[in-house]
Amino acid sequence: MKDYKCLATFTYHHEYFVLKLKFEEAAIRHYFQNETLVGLLPLSSFAFGGIRLMVHPLDFKKAKEIIDSLNDKSSHLRIV
Repeated sequence: MKDYKCLATFTYHHEYFVLKLKFEEAAIRHYFQNETLVGLLPLSSFAFGGIRLMVHPLDFKKAKEIIDSLNDKSSHLRIV
């Protein structure tokens, strides 16, 4: 997991829920750093730098395409 790269940062769990499902559906290797910690102490998100989406380097391009498609104005599943 040391080779994983940060693709995005979120403050709260609800901001990336749809994205997490899309990544699991596409079999993209990823994890959310600080997810459990922020879940236990929600107001600590800023102190820990938020919840970081860490993606395997070989899946990085595909993951970026999914994020871009969800941020497209025509998408009804936009992420925050």
